[in-house]
Amino acid sequence: MPGRRISPFFYMAALLLAGPAGADPLPPDTTYRPLPTMPLSRARAIDEAQKPEVMARQRALLESRYDLADRPRDGAMMSGGTKPVQDGVRVKLPEGASWESLGALSPAEIRDQNLLPKGFLPLPHVKQATGGQVFPQFAIDEIKAQEQRDLTRFDVDFDLPDHLVPEFPPPIFLTTQPQLGDVSRGELLTISNHYELFNGLLTPVQMEGLRILLTPFPQEEFNQTEDRKTVEQHRGVACLDCHSNFHGNAGFHQSPDIRPQANRFRLDTPSLRGMFNQQIHGSKRSLRSIEDFTEFEQHTAYFNGDHVSAARKGQHIPDRSHKVAFMAQMQNIIDFPPAPKLDPFGRLDPALASEQELAGEAIFMGKGRCADCHNPMTAFMDNQMHDLKLERFYKPGEVVNDMVTLPDGPIKTFTLRGIKDSPPYLHDGRLMTLADTVEFFNLVLGTGLTGDEKEDLLAYLLTL
Repeated sequence: MPGRRISPFFYMAALLLAGPAGADPLPPDTTYRPLPTMPLSRARAIDEAQKPEVMARQRALLESRYDLADRPRDGAMMSGGTKPVQDGVRVKLPEGASWESLGALSPAEIRDQNLLPKGFLPLPHVKQATGGQVFPQFAIDEIKAQEQRDLTRFDVDFDLPDHLVPEFPPPIFLTTQPQLGDVSRGELLTISNHYELFNGLLTPVQMEGLRILLTPFPQEEFNQTEDRKTVEQHRGVACLDCHSNFHGNAGFHQSPDIRPQANRFRLDTPSLRGMFNQQIHGSKRSLRSIEDFTEFEQHTAYFNGDHVSAARKGQHIPDRSHKVAFMAQMQNIIDFPPAPKLDPFGRLDPALASEQELAGEAIFMGKGRCADCHNPMTAFMDNQMHDLKLERFYKPGEVVNDMVTLPDGPIKTFTLRGIKDSPPYLHDGRLMTLADTVEFFNLVLGTGLTGDEKEDLLAYLLTL
């Protein structure tokens, strides 16, 4: 129940004792996923009966935290030119508070007065106790149309409005073919069309890596056993089902690196653009190469981190020197979208940028402290992990929609190149717009930006 604080152990024990059969929560003392304890038909009936309440509860949480209206920003489009960037701060303030009044308080005062905007807190999975990958409906529809493979889950639906997620399908840019611009032809890349789209543009090694990245393999929620959340037996999901066109579609899962289940945070699908510049992978694990990351996730049925449970579903163990290397070769030629106002050093060209954008860059490099982690010379990241210590502003332990609100701990620095294409923001998608991220970091880092400085910084971020 929101507002209640309780130990994760006793909370999960209560779920097991009082929760309906089929909810399948992970017991607090169990590292591994439990095996199904009932026929799929019964689990499905229970899930389908619970689904309206599950979705209504998540919708109520989102509406209590955010303004979810469709409010595009004038003149700001995502890189493919098909979808506008959403405007304005969407996180709702506590009654009687303003961003200026919050900025005047210390973290301890905000914590003790319970004034941290709820939209700044970790965002629960739509069904925390079950978890698993959840896809937006537009991605489900397109994959089904091309491959006759249905990613619809019978227990949950995607929870964010379409206007608050990336354009679909997103454009694809190649480091090896910069003169071509977007090579997607406006299509979603799948196993059905990849050869026609890329034959002649890729080397044989890259083409084979692409084929594997588009091949479905069993995943916890999408497989052929009774331990699934689809009506029909399922071949699985592909890497690029989540990373649509090597970018993202705002589909989400849970971090594989945390137990018990109530503590696992929501994990928004990150872009694969600019992978060639990234030296660590995974929000928590800090895996040291894309080969390590690719191999690990294929072993463990994607983001549940459980190789034991994966084995009975049809575990895929790719050969490191052949398949994994080929997959990495393909991922490492995906470029960022063009940023014509940036010079070769990642700085704005004064001849091309507006006065407001240049002012925003100065704030980014100075007062805003953004460049401390998002270094322009290294693709606007630092290949490090940082702990923002958000728990300075709230009291951890509250249970919200079955998730225990706990400190985030160290999270890797994500690149800001092409950031306008990647809503929602932060590792769990808790911030709907770039304006929300400006307010979040202004408060958390205590930078004291004025209203005009925030607008300048936002204008700069849109150039990246």
